[in-house]
Amino acid sequence: MNLDYIIPNNWSILEEGFEPTHVKASESLFSIGNGAMGQRANFEEKYSGPTFQGSYIAGVYYPDKTRVGWWKNGYPEYFAKVLNAPSWIGINITVNNEQLDLFACKDVKNFHRELNMKEGWLSRSFVATLQNDIEVEVKTKRFLSLDLDEVGAINYNITPLNSDAEITFEPYLDSGITNEDTNWDDKFWDTLKVSHENHQAFIEAKTMKTDFYTCTFMESEVFIDGKSVLIEPDFTSDANLASFKYTYNVKQNETYTIHKFGGYTVDRDHEKNELVSAAKATLDKAKTAGFSKLLDDQKQAWAQIWDMADITIEGDVKAQQGIRFNIFHLNQTYLGTDETLNIGPKGFTGEKYGGSTYWDTEAYCIPFYMATKDQSVARKLLAYRHNHLQKAIENAEKLGFTNGAALYPMVTMNGEECHNEWEITFEEIHRNGAIAFAIFNYYRYTGDFSYIPEMGLEVLIGISRFWHQRVNFSSQKNKYVILGVTGPNEYENNINNNWYTNYIAKWCIDYTLETIEKVKEGYADDYERILGKTKITHEELALWKKVADNMYFPYSEEHNVYLQQDGFLDKELITVADLDKSQRPINQKWSWDRILRSPYIKQADLLQGMYFFEDQFTNEELERHFDFYEPFTVHESSLSPCVHSIQAAKLDRMDQAYTFYLRTSRLDLDDYNHEVHEGLHITSMAGTWMSIVEGFGGMRVKNDTLSFEPKIPAQWEGYSFKVNFRHQIITVSVSQNETQFKLEGDKDLTIYVDGKEVAISPNNMVTV
Repeated sequence: MNLDYIIPNNWSILEEGFEPTHVKASESLFSIGNGAMGQRANFEEKYSGPTFQGSYIAGVYYPDKTRVGWWKNGYPEYFAKVLNAPSWIGINITVNNEQLDLFACKDVKNFHRELNMKEGWLSRSFVATLQNDIEVEVKTKRFLSLDLDEVGAINYNITPLNSDAEITFEPYLDSGITNEDTNWDDKFWDTLKVSHENHQAFIEAKTMKTDFYTCTFMESEVFIDGKSVLIEPDFTSDANLASFKYTYNVKQNETYTIHKFGGYTVDRDHEKNELVSAAKATLDKAKTAGFSKLLDDQKQAWAQIWDMADITIEGDVKAQQGIRFNIFHLNQTYLGTDETLNIGPKGFTGEKYGGSTYWDTEAYCIPFYMATKDQSVARKLLAYRHNHLQKAIENAEKLGFTNGAALYPMVTMNGEECHNEWEITFEEIHRNGAIAFAIFNYYRYTGDFSYIPEMGLEVLIGISRFWHQRVNFSSQKNKYVILGVTGPNEYENNINNNWYTNYIAKWCIDYTLETIEKVKEGYADDYERILGKTKITHEELALWKKVADNMYFPYSEEHNVYLQQDGFLDKELITVADLDKSQRPINQKWSWDRILRSPYIKQADLLQGMYFFEDQFTNEELERHFDFYEPFTVHESSLSPCVHSIQAAKLDRMDQAYTFYLRTSRLDLDDYNHEVHEGLHITSMAGTWMSIVEGFGGMRVKNDTLSFEPKIPAQWEGYSFKVNFRHQIITVSVSQNETQFKLEGDKDLTIYVDGKEVAISPNNMVTV
């Protein structure tokens, strides 16, 4: 059963009423982050019910030794895990020596939780009756600062309603934490030192194996009815814990408040021996500013983000809430300030997928960051892959490839492959193609070719060398084939001639050959440097071209469509509509054996290729393939509905496009795949943005300029979005009757709307 307790609202995620069965899901949905760290929405006070505790630091991971039943040559030694970091948010609360614990209270009423996406904070309020019959009202607010990204702040208020009470706040740090996701129950953290000074406490710890050194810190102050109270707290500690106790006799209806500042300093940003002093400096800044000023700064920082990234939808609150939820979490996860970081599929909301980098970044996220931020942010994501090129070459060498062939990892933290399912590690090689496509897509959108001679061409050469070596020549077909692969549709493993893989391999080689010539003609010094480094020869390039020109693509004359793979028509072609609903989702109801023999498609596969390379196919071809494959697609990957939404809009099937849009935008809010308790689907959220901008807005780059084919769902009165195109910001506003374009910048811009040329001038609205 899908979640239905999240209240529709334009700017907030809202929950009313305390329901323990919703706690884990809400911990995911209400997660907060600031690009440098993040945390699930765990309660500050003790909670003895089922919970998934999670605090995470960007770039800090552990190489959890691979666990498989049968070791195969080429297997990664480990699966990198994002780590549940030492926790700083905890505040134990006792009322007349009775611990506040919502799971143990006699009664909880007026429970309200809000994630305010406009201003970037999380709040809760409730009235609880403890076992000792004291009734208290609690109001909390918490955020992770965008300006001081090493620090977070908590404002926790408690008011006794039916009597005076002795109340103790016990803010604490805890490094005795574990991961939900672990292969061998290893100890991930080694606590080095617990210390305190005045009202500040510090836990210095390092990760095992990877030796990331961290300092988790906190400082607190308390108030009565808003006035500061000087209490000398009791400090206690053990090997993994540091806590202060602030006890006060609170009168009935008085409000006792604690402001707690906490966070992390990490040796990725500071010297190992300066982590505590850096923490003190950060705490001093936070304490000097105070909770209210930090919150005002937070609101301002989010206002700047929303000014560029917001998409407005009129007349459909659920659709509006969905897109803002997606945009909000993308910005909580990655802000483009550090090119050593990337975007994990769960961001800071859970541990599934290890928190590592997948092909999702290149296929889905880069378009969002290119258009809603400065292009330098997308360039950093591309630089991340170039910085890992040597590791990609080593990954290929482990599988027997030579001569600088590069296979980028399916999953990585540091450029090294760390995924240990053979059908993905060895076979889902299409990820190489997404990285090459992102280089092409970046240049197409930004017009910045400089990345390619500086970094990108070396990446393209390594990828093309891989494709050249990965093909087989079939004398039977008189074509080059690619055997033993898994495409984006992971419900077909170890198949031959996956159309998407074959097509993107051919495209990569053709694009690399074209790019080599362009660099040779216009960037002679870079060309000579790359030539010297890669030892590329004309003979090698000729062999590549032979492969690209003679690639095999499975095709059905009967159905007049390309086939997903050689054996697709051998399956029993029962559509999803004829599948018993009780069997869904099939990945939770069926054996893997049964799934692999079925025709069901986890995510857009062949249609993914037609999305990437739509200029190379007619609308009639797209329609034919969409009509053939969509009925077999179960969309059990978060990456699937957005592509179908974009293509349905292109085919003028707006009801279908709208249904897919709602599914992608509310995938987590409505828990379509029954797994939101594990964390959110961060990378697919960029696909939601694409489903509006590229789907309904019809935005493309054609002939070096922006082109739009605006459409609008019948359910909406209007929608608008902004894109930053080559340092000029265009606002697009679509209603049921017209589309308006407004340009910010200092020069005119020519765009195309429904194929017709339209000139727009700065600050001059144009209506089409």
